[in-house]
Order: sequence, then structure tokens, then C-alpha cells
Amino acid sequence: MIGRPKFVLASGSPRRLALVNQAGIEPDALKPTDVDETPRRGEIPRAYATRLARTKAAAALDSVKLDDELRGAYILAADTVVAVGRRILPKAELLDEAAQCLRLLSGRNHRVYTAICLVTPKESFRQRLVETRVRFKRLSGDDIEAYLASGEWRGKAGGYAAQGIAGTFLVKIVGSYSNIVGLPLYETTTLLAGEGFPIRFGWLNAV
Repeated sequence: MIGRPKFVLASGSPRRLALVNQAGIEPDALKPTDVDETPRRGEIPRAYATRLARTKAAAALDSVKLDDELRGAYILAADTVVAVGRRILPKAELLDEAAQCLRLLSGRNHRVYTAICLVTPKESFRQRLVETRVRFKRLSGDDIEAYLASGEWRGKAGGYAAQGIAGTFLVKIVGSYSNIVGLPLYETTTLLAGEGFPIRFGWLNAV
């Protein structure tokens, strides 16, 4: 797109792409990164999310530097973590993992952290961490069984997707809703604008 700097989203998540599009931004490239997401011993959720977002951003930068068309682009990476206290819930890939997450979240408060990391064209790293508090309704056995059967939980932090069926489980949210989905829009666009990215460039054709 002529008239604005290049923008790279360091994620393969359809949800993050949809949120970036919602802000009127069409990435020039998607650069999903393959990084080790194993929490370190004793690592607290907010530190874990922050570390992973920066690691993803650095890996994407290494890739972008090898591409003449993308060199000097803004690069955005993010990582979303669901936590109960200091306990980091997995991105559920197995049915048992998802079931365990849902039983743990049932009738309780938990926190969703998303760390965002922006790499500027001058290769400076800028980070933000956003926290949203969420309360789940008490889930019956039937609720859990039916949700597991839907398959919606697969690959989702904490074993649920707030923008899907699991939205019916949310009793209360304190903070950013888009943060729970995977990218806090206010903080992301503010960070980009603060670093000189023309956020409003794509708005004319957004509708």
C-alpha cells in the first residue's frame, strides 16, 4: 500500500488479524514465529507474557531483515496468557487439558494478560502489558461436555474463546474485551500512533 509504512503482524492467529483489521490496518505480511512457549520455573504470568511477546517480535525482526520488501517495517507481536493466581493455564491442545481448564475456571475469577511488543522501523522495541479480570459462571457438567464437543477450545489460552460460544460463560469483565480475544486495541493503536504509524490511513476504506 503506497502512502504508509509497511506493517507486519508476527502472528498466525485469525483472531489477532481480525482485530488488526478492525482497527483499519491491513498487514503487508503475516510472520508467525515458532518459539518455545514453555514457562520458566517460577515465572509469573505477566513476566511470561512479556517475555514471549518480545521473543516473538525479535524472531519476526530476524525474518523481516532478510526480506528487501519488508525491511524497515513496523512489526507487532503479542502473547495472551490466562491465569488463575500465579498459575499459567495452557493453550489447550488436548481434550483433557481443556476440561481441566474449564473446571478450574468454573465459578471463579481469573485474569487475562496480553503483552504486545512493537518493533519500530529503527528496530527499537516498545512493550505494553494489559490485564483484564474475568469471572466465569459456574459450569455444569453438561456445559463442559457440550463445549468440549464444539472443539472451539482447541489452541486457545485457558481452553476457551471469549468471542465464541464461551462468551455465554462470562459473568463479568473488568478491563479490555479485545484483550481477552487476543489483542488490546486501545493500547495497540496508541502504541503504534505514538511511534509514528499513521493509524487513520486505512479508515477511509474501512467500511
